[in-house]
Amino acid sequence: MNRAELASVLRTARSRIKPGDVGLPSGQRRQVPGLRREEVAQLAGLSVDYIVRLEQGRGPKPSAHVLGALTRALRVNDEDRDLVFRLSGCEPPHEGYVPMLVGSSVLRTMDRISARPMLVLSAKSDVLVWNPLAAALLGDFSEWPAAHRNLIWQRFLGTGLDRVVRTPEEEEDSAAHCVGCLRTAQSRYPEDPDLVRLVAELRAGSARFDDLWRAGRSGSIRATTATIDHPEFGLLTLDCDTLLVPDTGQTFVIYSAPPDTPEASALDLMRITGIERFSY
Repeated sequence: MNRAELASVLRTARSRIKPGDVGLPSGQRRQVPGLRREEVAQLAGLSVDYIVRLEQGRGPKPSAHVLGALTRALRVNDEDRDLVFRLSGCEPPHEGYVPMLVGSSVLRTMDRISARPMLVLSAKSDVLVWNPLAAALLGDFSEWPAAHRNLIWQRFLGTGLDRVVRTPEEEEDSAAHCVGCLRTAQSRYPEDPDLVRLVAELRAGSARFDDLWRAGRSGSIRATTATIDHPEFGLLTLDCDTLLVPDTGQTFVIYSAPPDTPEASALDLMRITGIERFSY
């Protein structure tokens, strides 16, 4: 493990990222370029002290799981990710694993469509990146621990997207389809250890998931209409469209509303207020 070089690479990567690039508020007073260590720790699900020690070249050897979370938080490209792994004395992820790194072209697309709430999901439904408007609409994804920043885990073992409103019939159909998407991911990436662990944890922890899993359905993320119960703007009915990135199995999820509707006005206001909550 080359601690000194790893520390330099991590510090440089952190300095290149703006808070808005990762769905965090920019704030008015920032004393450092890029993200703060606290923000990297929040995005990666690690302690601030751990980030500090790594950046000072005195941390313990990170596991592959920690390195994956850290490189995703820092939005490094494939080459830099592999460098971070090798400097840490670990073998980089190989072919057959679920791609967890979001490509630069995908990030540029998000920047160009910043007027719409948008997130990118992995093939196994990890929330990889999101823009500030998605956090304003659906809640701050950085509040979920990085290890559980997965929509299917949250649905069956966590709190889920608690602002999404469904009828009992919609919920049943959506849950079955959701499990089918994970089965499809397993058929494509059968050797991915994180995917194997995710399925095992869900089957052991949720009888409902296990029943749906044993039904044997497959599926893919699909476009739909979503009803969101927003704490400030009330019920909003939005179009929820999906775009597949074929080489990685990742999916854009984009929320929108027709012009001149209450929902469109609410989204415009959220662009200004962000995740700020008001008290009356």
